[in-house]
Amino acid sequence: MLEIRAMQAEDLEAVVRTESQIFSRPWSRKGFEDALRQKETIYLVAYEKEILAGYCGLLQSFDEADITNVAVVEKFRKKGVATELLEQLFLRGYERGIENFTLEVRVGNAPAIHLYEKLGFERSGIRPNFYEKPKEDALIMWKYGNH
Repeated sequence: MLEIRAMQAEDLEAVVRTESQIFSRPWSRKGFEDALRQKETIYLVAYEKEILAGYCGLLQSFDEADITNVAVVEKFRKKGVATELLEQLFLRGYERGIENFTLEVRVGNAPAIHLYEKLGFERSGIRPNFYEKPKEDALIMWKYGNH
């Protein structure tokens, strides 16, 4: 059974290890530590039997939020972990007055784009050459206050 809760300092070792395995330009431990200290952020972790399955986070600005990280450990993919994490993130965001959520995703990441569309995100633009290693455009997506 999946346990989802707020990310804490003791989660950072597993989170940073996972981040470096998944992303070509991973956040550092200090990046996550700084994010956890900000009152404008929400970061969640998902555990399956005490093993990190995934994490996500956002940075709030008034009634909008930028989803900064969504990551699921490879062996837990296609099991609903990202959906559960994001739905919890939305609920916690709504409780804090967030109405609209945005994110960027690699244009070639079809599984993630499909998930985000299923969760109510709409395509709204392209950021050319946003990603490196490999260089790729980012698709900008928005989920507007329909909770």
